[in-house]
Amino acid sequence: MTRDRDPAGRPRNARPRDALGRPLARAQPATGQPGAGQDMVPDDLALAGPDLARLADQLLREGRPFHAHEVLEAAWKSGPPAERDLWQGLAQMAVGLTHARRGNARGAVALLRRGAQRVRAYRDQADPSAGPGPDHPYGIDIPAVLAASDDLAARIERDGLDAIRPADLTPPLMADTDTDP
Repeated sequence: MTRDRDPAGRPRNARPRDALGRPLARAQPATGQPGAGQDMVPDDLALAGPDLARLADQLLREGRPFHAHEVLEAAWKSGPPAERDLWQGLAQMAVGLTHARRGNARGAVALLRRGAQRVRAYRDQADPSAGPGPDHPYGIDIPAVLAASDDLAARIERDGLDAIRPADLTPPLMADTDTDP
């Protein structure tokens, strides 16, 4: 079988995938049900930083880290070079969450830590005069994201995946903006 390719010859995967990114049979419809095909992130996704961050946050909160990874990967590959570590690190964290949901503790820990390392590199090299600051680019709560990633990796390593609550595998990217009294 030949691999799907776009008109320019770049590899693409048109097969539907489940919520965790596992390929399904080509005839499987996208219904949103567990085990059914999920809507795919377009290969040519073109969103600006804030919109992209909000979409990735929504996907993570919905328990779709594989799809969040696809969104974050689009930013990493098309964004400014100064933001490469931010987007690549967040994409790696999303892959770590995907591994955790698939039952791969070792892969989860490795990717959560590798992603956190890249996000820290971004934060440490960011120019504080260039906007909202290195801790909250595009509304992303970097300190909270790093704390959640570090904590989850340590708990998986120490206690195994069976001890992790499903809610712990849906960490938000964005700072909560709810200010209910």
